[in-house]
Amino acid sequence: MEATRTIGIIAGNGAYPKVFIEAARREAPEARLVMAAFEGETRPEVAEMVDDVEWMRVGQLGKPIRYLRRQGAKEAVMVGQIAPKNLFDLRPDLRTLKLLARVKERNAETLFGGIAEEMAQDGIELLPATTFLEDLLPGPGHVFGPPFKDRQLDDAAFGYRIAKESSRLDIGQTVLVRHGTVLAVEAFEGTNACIRRGGELGRGKNVMLVKVSKPDQDFRFDVPVVGPQTIETCAEAGVGAIAVEARRTLLIERDEVERLCREKGIGLHAVGE
Repeated sequence: MEATRTIGIIAGNGAYPKVFIEAARREAPEARLVMAAFEGETRPEVAEMVDDVEWMRVGQLGKPIRYLRRQGAKEAVMVGQIAPKNLFDLRPDLRTLKLLARVKERNAETLFGGIAEEMAQDGIELLPATTFLEDLLPGPGHVFGPPFKDRQLDDAAFGYRIAKESSRLDIGQTVLVRHGTVLAVEAFEGTNACIRRGGELGRGKNVMLVKVSKPDQDFRFDVPVVGPQTIETCAEAGVGAIAVEARRTLLIERDEVERLCREKGIGLHAVGE
């Protein structure tokens, strides 16, 4: 008799974990879903959607791995905002300290890559964060809201080039542009803070958000995401257009994103192949 497939979920904050669980229930109804949840990060209501959950503090690495092993999970996904600064700024456990001592550069790629290696040592494969969510990766062209005009298409292409270079240098995957000028580049502050800064500098007029993946993006973690909060923040900051990389950016809560784009008059366009 074949053993039940058990998928571990390492859940950060936001709607991403909920969206993943709903998709997993549809695409793999036979699978048992178990979740490592973080106090102060994971939404409590998400814990009610899985078959088993254990709460732990941010910064622990050994405990979630031990939990997933006890549950028999040979696969796991990392979903939700689990930023490096949040993972390691609160009382790291011994396994985390060993990982930190091993990595020379503490960025998303090295830290999350180190976590994937630690999990592999315990027989747990970290799956792409887009697993079961391929239909939420929009293809090229107009997606939602007002279609882009020629000037906006030019800005989207310009911002795409800048964001690709910025992400290659491991600075950030998001830029704010206006008529061929870079207003803001995302760094450690995060996307929402970058949006507010760029909107202010652009005085809320003809400002565009451009979000891309890294040139060699590891889709097991740090996947570009646009959700309702992104649209709300853009509307508040006066950012009227969003360009994302086609087939490499997740639209979380797609129906709500579509509604907000229509309601706020924000155009969403996918750039690339």
